[in-house]
Amino acid sequence: MELSILLVFIIIGISIVLFITELFPIDKIAFFIIVALVLLQLTSPEEAISGFANPATITILALMILAVGLEENGVIQLLSDNVKKLKTLPLILITPAFMLISASISAFISTTAVVIIFIKIVTQLSEKYNFSSSRLLMPISFAGILGGSCTLMGTSTNLIVNAVAKNHGVESFSFFEFTKYGIIFFIIGLVIMTIATRFLPTSKHSDLRKSYDIESYVFSIKVSEDSPLIGKTFGSIDIFDNEEVKLLKLIRAKQVINDPGKYIKLMAHDDLILMSNLENFQSLMKKNGLILNEKRKRQKDIEDESTDELKRELTYVEILILPGSNLIGKTLKVLRRISFRGAYPIAIKKRRNLRNTKERLLRKNIKDINLKPGDRVLLEIEEHKISNLYDMENIAILNEHEFKPVASNKKRILALLILLGVIGLAASGTLSILAASIAGVGAMLLANIIQLESVYQKVNWQIIFLLAGMIPLGVAMTNSGADVWLSKNLLALVSDQAPIIVLGLLFGTTMLLSGVISNNATAIIMTPISIAVASGLGLDIKPFLLAVMFGANFSFFTPVGYQTNALIYGTGIYKFKHFLIIGGILSLTLWIAGTFLLSMGL
Repeated sequence: MELSILLVFIIIGISIVLFITELFPIDKIAFFIIVALVLLQLTSPEEAISGFANPATITILALMILAVGLEENGVIQLLSDNVKKLKTLPLILITPAFMLISASISAFISTTAVVIIFIKIVTQLSEKYNFSSSRLLMPISFAGILGGSCTLMGTSTNLIVNAVAKNHGVESFSFFEFTKYGIIFFIIGLVIMTIATRFLPTSKHSDLRKSYDIESYVFSIKVSEDSPLIGKTFGSIDIFDNEEVKLLKLIRAKQVINDPGKYIKLMAHDDLILMSNLENFQSLMKKNGLILNEKRKRQKDIEDESTDELKRELTYVEILILPGSNLIGKTLKVLRRISFRGAYPIAIKKRRNLRNTKERLLRKNIKDINLKPGDRVLLEIEEHKISNLYDMENIAILNEHEFKPVASNKKRILALLILLGVIGLAASGTLSILAASIAGVGAMLLANIIQLESVYQKVNWQIIFLLAGMIPLGVAMTNSGADVWLSKNLLALVSDQAPIIVLGLLFGTTMLLSGVISNNATAIIMTPISIAVASGLGLDIKPFLLAVMFGANFSFFTPVGYQTNALIYGTGIYKFKHFLIIGGILSLTLWIAGTFLLSMGL
C-alpha cells in the first residue's frame, strides 16, 4: 500500500472516531480535514477548498434559503394549521395520516423543519386529547426520512451522491428517477411503524409546568445576602424534606461538598446545585431569598424600581438543542453572559445516554457542563419576547405557546408559488436543481420575501462546512488511488459472489456506517467506492449508487444517524432501545427489500 493511500485511510478513520465521539463540532472536524489534506499534499489547495463551490453544496445552501423564506412568510405555519385539522380522525388513523403528510412534504422541504413542526403539533394535540405523543413522533420522523428519499431534492444525501457520481463521469439522476423505489420503501415503513406503535412508550405528557420531575432538571442557585436561610441547617429547611427536591452539591468559597449533610449551615453567597421540578423551584426561590446570580439580582432590582415600566409576566420555555446549533459546547455560565434574545437560562437537562448519570453530574458544576445535541435548556423569559427565540438557528422550541409569524397573505402565496416553480422547473428537466433553486432564491430576494440578514442567521452553516470539508476527501481518495485500491481488494473478496450479494453488502455497510456518523459524510465516503466496485464487476453503476443513497438515509436503528432522530430522541420520551429494536427491524426489512429491488436493475 502506498503512503498516500495509507494517509487517506488514516484521515478517514480519525474523522469517523471524531464524528462518533463528538469531541469537536462537525464543522470544525470538516475544517481539520481540509487542513490535513493540504498539509499532507493529498490534494492541491484549490482542490481542498473545492467543496465550497461544489454544485451539491451550493444547491443545498439554496434550498436552505428557500426553506427560510417559507418559514418567515408563514407557509410553514399554514402547514401546521392545516395538519391540526386531522385531530378529528380516529386515533388509529392518525399515525398513518401523519406519516403520509410528513413523507409527502419532506420530499420537497427540509425533513428537519417538517419534524420540528410536527413535534409542536403532536405535543399540543396529545395534551388536549390525552394520547401519548410517543406513539406519533418516531413514525413521523421515520416517514420524513423515507419521504425525503423519494426525490432528488428530498435530502442533502441524494444531492451529494448525485454530485459525486457526476464528478466521476456518471450520468446524473433525474428528479423522479428513483421515486418508485422510495414509494415502496415508504409503504413498508408505514406498515411496520403503524404496527410498532403499540410497542412504543405510552407515557402521556401534561403541560410544560408539570413535566419537570426530579430526574428532569438541574438548577444552579446562589444564597443572597438577605436570605432568611442564612445560618439555618439543611435539615431544618422544610423544602429539602420534599422528596421531589434533591440537593446535589454545595459550593462554598470554591470548595465543593457533594451531597451535603443536614447539619451544615447555609452562608451568604453559597452556591447550591439541586434537582427539582419547576413548581418547587419557583417556591424555593420566592420564599427564601435565593437568586440565580448577582447580575440577575441587580437587573431585577432596577426593574422593580422602575415605576413607568409595566410589570411583565415571566414564563418558562424549554428549548431543544439540535445538531448544528451554535449553542453546542457552551455552558450555562457562558449562556448567562451573552445576549440570549431576552431569555435567561436557568437549568439544563442532559440527553439520556449510558454515560449521563446522576453521579457524573455530582462531580461537575452544572454551570460548567457543556451542551450537546439533544440536551434541553429551561429559559425564563417575558411572554412577549418568546417570539425572539425563533430567530435562533438549530433549536426546537418546546412550550405551550403558539406563535404565528407576521406575514401578508400576498407574500405567503408568492413564497409558496416560488417553491412550486422551483419544483416544477427541476422536475420537468427545464433547469437543473441547482439552477432552479438559485433562481428561486433570486425571485425571493427580488420580491423582498426574504432578507439576507435572516439567511445569515438561520442557515445551518455547519452542514455547509461539513460538505465543504468532506467532498475534498473524496477527491483525495481518487488522487491517491485509495478508491481503486479499496475496490480491488473488495472485488477480490466478492469476485465469486453473485451481484445481488455484492449489492447487499454495499447497502448494509453504508447503512451501518451511517448509524454512527453523518449520513452526508457516509455518502461522500461510500459513493466513490460503489462506483469503483460496480465498474470493476462490469455492472450498471446506478443501482450501486442507489444502494449508497438509500443506505445512508435508512439508519433508523440509532438516534444519532439522522438529525430528525436526534431531535425526537432529545425530547426524552424514547430510549436507545426503541431505536435499536423498532428502528432496527425497519432498517433490516428495508435492507433486504432494497437489495432485491435494486438488484433487478443489474
